[in-house]
Amino acid sequence: MPILDTESGPVWRHRTRNQTLLHWFGWLLGVAIFLWCWARISDATTWFFVWDAPAIASDILSRATPPRWSYISNLWWPIWDTINIATLGTIAALFMAVPVAFLAARNTTPSVYFIRPIALLIIVATRSINSLIWALLLIAIIGPGVFAGVVAISIRSIGFCAKLLYEAIEEINATQVEAITATGASRWQVMAWGIVPQIAPAFAGIAVFRWDINIRESTVLGLVGAGGIGLQLQGSLNTLAWPQVSLILLVILLAVVISEWVSAKVRGAII
Repeated sequence: MPILDTESGPVWRHRTRNQTLLHWFGWLLGVAIFLWCWARISDATTWFFVWDAPAIASDILSRATPPRWSYISNLWWPIWDTINIATLGTIAALFMAVPVAFLAARNTTPSVYFIRPIALLIIVATRSINSLIWALLLIAIIGPGVFAGVVAISIRSIGFCAKLLYEAIEEINATQVEAITATGASRWQVMAWGIVPQIAPAFAGIAVFRWDINIRESTVLGLVGAGGIGLQLQGSLNTLAWPQVSLILLVILLAVVISEWVSAKVRGAII
């Protein structure tokens, strides 16, 4: 804090004059950018539909209640497909993420300057593209269906799992690794007995956490033709069958709540 000498004595201030001017300039610049963005959004928005939205939402809600409970028999198989998409996709992602994580961690990669950047590129590339986009691409390549959804979920999950896992590998206790190395153990023995036991709890937590996320993501893959309950939701929305839509949303909510409860219990048992 600067001290300014005045006739009455020294005065403490939080910033100097130049720092204060720079601070206010930053605020004014931020406000100007916000107003410019708001003007662009406002010009591209049809405000009539915005003001009419509460009435439309109320009308749809009245049409969607009560849910068509008799339609529940058509949802058991799609929700089972959704769970399978999330589960198989997570398992496949873990098989691919583990080697990528070991190649990305500084203390296990064979080459910090060549192989590690490639592994990090894989992590970034798979994390940067949404599962819906992966599903659209895969549907064009291998056709619509559950298999496209499984592959989309697995590719999307590689970067997430590998990133958290390689960070856990880099944070292991090096003393245990050094002790096993001193016994003359090979590289694979050091990995099996010095590294894997230390990251096993983190690996289990990452797997369960990602499975919980994939349950939520797989519920909407059917909207683009990748199977699961999202396919039923798309059909009901296209035919304006609002009682069916409300029932499907309730089933999705129930599946997500159950997966969250299972995930929390498993992570609590691991930790």
